Amino acid sequence: MLKAEHIDLFYGASQALENVSLSAAKGEITCVLGRNGVGKSSLMQAITGRQPITSGSVIWEGKDISKLSAADRARQGISYVPQGRQIFSQLTVLENLKTGFAALPRGQRKIDDEIYSLFPVLQKMLHRRGGDLSGGQQQQLSIARALVMKPRLLILDEPTEGIQPSIIKDIHNVITILKERGEMAILLVEQYFEFARALADEYSVMDRGEIVLSGLASEMEEDKVRSHMMV
Repeated sequence: MLKAEHIDLFYGASQALENVSLSAAKGEITCVLGRNGVGKSSLMQAITGRQPITSGSVIWEGKDISKLSAADRARQGISYVPQGRQIFSQLTVLENLKTGFAALPRGQRKIDDEIYSLFPVLQKMLHRRGGDLSGGQQQQLSIARALVMKPRLLILDEPTEGIQPSIIKDIHNVITILKERGEMAILLVEQYFEFARALADEYSVMDRGEIVLSGLASEMEEDKVRSHMMV
């Protein structure tokens, strides 16, 4: 469904991505691994249209969307859970969820019951402000908000960062359910190797703005992958 091909991205004179290619398929999880500062989030910004690319292309469902805005890509079915969650702290849980409506036609602007079945804690907190939730609850809210958009590509940028183990397990279960439904492609950015390994169908390892290792998770050479994730 998604192909990022030969992506170069600069911040001023500093090159963040160099000749990066990546794909994500419906019903599968592609994991992007690497240390802090190697370009993982920059790649997600390029795919979602939040940062313009210098060269290369982003192909979505057979169409080049490299020139589309982030909002238009969201309307095409690309949903992004950013690193750091970025929920609206002064809005209630329900109001945060409704911000996902922006990418939907008016006739589809409803929160499906499955959102609450995946994240039952949120249903109990609908009228609580987002800023009053724990970090793990905010992460669940961020993922739920992305799912309200009914995505065909779900991008998760380090969903386990700063999260307690019990919530990490819950997030793992949700991602597994979404994969098994086979209705979307999932792109997962992670530093937590064990979490990524347990979920991945394919993987790509980044270092200094480039992809240095990639392949099927079943054929992964763990020592090589870990060597690029060690500080």
